[in-house]
Amino acid sequence: MPQLEIDMETTLPPQVVIDALTDFSEKRPEIWPGIDPVLYEVRSVGETQAEVKEGSIVAGMKIWSIEHYDWSVPGIVRWTVTESNFSNPGSHLIATVTPSDVGSHIHIKWSRTGSNLFGKVLLGMIKLMNGRPVASLIRKGLDKMEAGQA
Repeated sequence: MPQLEIDMETTLPPQVVIDALTDFSEKRPEIWPGIDPVLYEVRSVGETQAEVKEGSIVAGMKIWSIEHYDWSVPGIVRWTVTESNFSNPGSHLIATVTPSDVGSHIHIKWSRTGSNLFGKVLLGMIKLMNGRPVASLIRKGLDKMEAGQA
């Protein structure tokens, strides 16, 4: 399974970052620009877990996955694919958020495999680009929150 590790800093406190990662309200697509509101569907939300369908439109194609989110371990949010039209079940992303001198340090472990040719090409490109597309989408969400726009 292709894996990447990405590190970033934000001036936001750790709990604000965790709260944004686990915000499954109608505001979620506003916070995280990689989520198309048309493809966003909350299936269930509990105290420390959720089942959510999220997706984007890439090159005119709808790509989506149903993700199981778990934030039962303080400072860690893990989302795992249960169903997808491009990524294999079990593919996942883990965000570990810790305090830093400026606010928060976010360490992301990304591990995804494509379930079809499109998914293999898409995820292969993300791997070849050292995760820049993933980091860029997360950075945009953090920047919006830092600017008070989300």
